[in-house]
Amino acid sequence: MVRGPTANIYGSGAIGGVVSFRTKDIDDVVRPGERWGVDMSGSYGSNKDRGMGSVFGGVRADPNVDVFGGAVYRTQSNYKDGAGTEIGNTGNDIAAGLMKVTIRPAEGHEFKIGGIFQDYQYNIGQPNRGPTTTAAPLAAIAGSSVYASDARNYTGTLSWRYSKPDDMLFDWNISVYGNRTDNDQVKTYNNRITTGGGVCTLANPGNNISGCVGDKRGYSLDTVGLDVNNTSRFNFGDWRNAVTYGFDAFRDDAETFDSRGNSNITTPGGQRTVSGGFVQLKQNYSTWLELVSAVRYDHYELNSINTTTSGDRLSPKITLGVTPVAGFTPYVSYAEGYRAPSITETLIAGGHATGGGPALFNCPDGTSGLFCFLPNAALRPEVGKNKEAGINLKYDGIFTPNDSFRSKINVFRNDVDGYIDLVASAPTATPFGRFSQFYQYQNLAHARIEGFELETMYDAGDWFVGVAGHLMRGRNTETNVGLATITPRKVTTTGGVRLLDRSLIIAAQWSSFGANNNLPAGYLPSTGYELVNLYVTWNATKDITFTASVDNLLNQYYRPYAIPGSSSDGTTQNDVLFSSPGPGTVYKAGLKIHLGGA
Repeated sequence: MVRGPTANIYGSGAIGGVVSFRTKDIDDVVRPGERWGVDMSGSYGSNKDRGMGSVFGGVRADPNVDVFGGAVYRTQSNYKDGAGTEIGNTGNDIAAGLMKVTIRPAEGHEFKIGGIFQDYQYNIGQPNRGPTTTAAPLAAIAGSSVYASDARNYTGTLSWRYSKPDDMLFDWNISVYGNRTDNDQVKTYNNRITTGGGVCTLANPGNNISGCVGDKRGYSLDTVGLDVNNTSRFNFGDWRNAVTYGFDAFRDDAETFDSRGNSNITTPGGQRTVSGGFVQLKQNYSTWLELVSAVRYDHYELNSINTTTSGDRLSPKITLGVTPVAGFTPYVSYAEGYRAPSITETLIAGGHATGGGPALFNCPDGTSGLFCFLPNAALRPEVGKNKEAGINLKYDGIFTPNDSFRSKINVFRNDVDGYIDLVASAPTATPFGRFSQFYQYQNLAHARIEGFELETMYDAGDWFVGVAGHLMRGRNTETNVGLATITPRKVTTTGGVRLLDRSLIIAAQWSSFGANNNLPAGYLPSTGYELVNLYVTWNATKDITFTASVDNLLNQYYRPYAIPGSSSDGTTQNDVLFSSPGPGTVYKAGLKIHLGGA
């Protein structure tokens, strides 16, 4: 994980950071000395009926050909929060599979062909929390429309990697990929009591925001991309140099369909093309100095039927680290990043449906509605400028020959220019009161996120303990109002012991979170809360592993995120409010079995 614009060489849009995930590969299953291997695992959890099963296997057909594949199925019913309330529509079913073929046609060369499929079935939205046929205020009990959703994701990749220890000039990786995401939804629940219970009839044409029960809508996103990079190494006196350079590009093509509702306006279709190139020079002098300097060029273009916009920028990066004594490395860093506007932010246009009431405004594109979305071809990208200073500590053999201590400490400030937000026009008079006619995404605020981070771990072999956390604040510097997505305080303490010749690991974790109370008007703050988790891993044999855990041991009620309010009276959005609490206590147990042979 790389936080902030320091990650800008990894691709456009990385002003918040980059988290790198990798999928399983043959080395995760087939052990050294084995020709084939299979890992089977399963687990069950309470709160409620959490089940998971997986099987992954691979075979080295010959020294230059590997075949690997696997599948996972995961299911969960609605969980209860720490107060004992069942949170509607938190259940889901996930099925996924992958296949990889690796070919090494010559020394140093590796071709990999891979495919991944995932099918994620869930319900989105929340049912009412009480009777709607009584005088109970709808603002307190009304949920939202509920949609049965089926999201399917298909990914195909082809990569060519070349690397040889004695080749200082070439060390490259070339990847091409394609991805398709489909999300088909069917409305299954209407959050108001209307004629026919939400089912469409001639007398009841339905809600023109979300349609009627049985109506369908869908979203699809097709992406194709290319990523090429190479590293060349050379020495100059006591300087060891590595130059990494490359380019990347991808194209998104989004389409939406809504048979009766408003989703094709609020989530518009369109095309986005993003490309860029970078060069980075990493220099090491002797054993005590490291200097990393880089620059990235980004370009983007957005297109729809009515709007086209584009932009580009150069973003620099420089990091200096010194190691005056072994294990002690202070550093300073400055980096800039660039996030192109999304399709929705730039291209959204048209009237927002009224939900059944009268249209208040006529819009420039000929539609009418409660208010009008305006596209913004002049919308500028966000630019993050991050300053950071810190210390890395790394020591071995402190009190015993085999113990170790690792620590990272830093302070940072990330200034985001051209912060993008949805802005309403000044209210105007209508027969029903004063309302804003236009909403448009605009570059308004200068946002600042700053804080302190600490991560430490001492491992004595038979036991270990560590503390990690941050103190952070984020605000709009023009209004001094906080950002809703910031967690101001998080401190996690982890400790454990290794028993039975280190085959049994028992660990505990305590996390303390602070509430975010500096929020824009109309937000309900998140809660401050404490979470205690317990973990046990027993490697009964080299091929059989048992696991068990208890999450949220104290059965805390908590809401980890601030909740946006409505635009009219400041009340919370109940679909978000009802689904916001995290799960109460969860007990889990699992088993993993390995099979393999030569």
